[in-house]
Amino acid sequence: MLNIKMLKPYYVKEDKRFIRVVLAYQYFSLFIDNELYQFVPMESREIIIDRQRKRVHNVFDIFVFQRGKNIVYVSVADLLQLPDFLQHLHSIVAPYYEKEEVELTKPEENETNEVILELEKNNLRRLIDQAIDSEDRDTFRVLTTTWNRMYS
Repeated sequence: MLNIKMLKPYYVKEDKRFIRVVLAYQYFSLFIDNELYQFVPMESREIIIDRQRKRVHNVFDIFVFQRGKNIVYVSVADLLQLPDFLQHLHSIVAPYYEKEEVELTKPEENETNEVILELEKNNLRRLIDQAIDSEDRDTFRVLTTTWNRMYS
């Protein structure tokens, strides 16, 4: 039976398409039949996650774990069956998904801010026109001072 004792990335590398969780000695260990095995970067040493599909890309890769002279080979597909592994992996890569989502909303946010500024500008124009129509000099001065401060 497999249980995760520790799963920490040595570092996380990201590009436009993938998030790569790079593993190293002493950062990844398993309990296999109640005995502690340490990760050894002999074959595969990273977990590759596709950003768009939010799925592990290298499910057929093999990780090597060692306890003394005993060596155990575990596929990424087998690890993905463990709820603990999925939980650890999600906590590692979640900030990279959020970062991507924030970047995607920035153009929309800028567009919204531009619309709001234009509406505020139009509203101030209408208030100045109303002050002129009602011959309210004090309000006219306050509004035109505000206009000059904001848009000149």
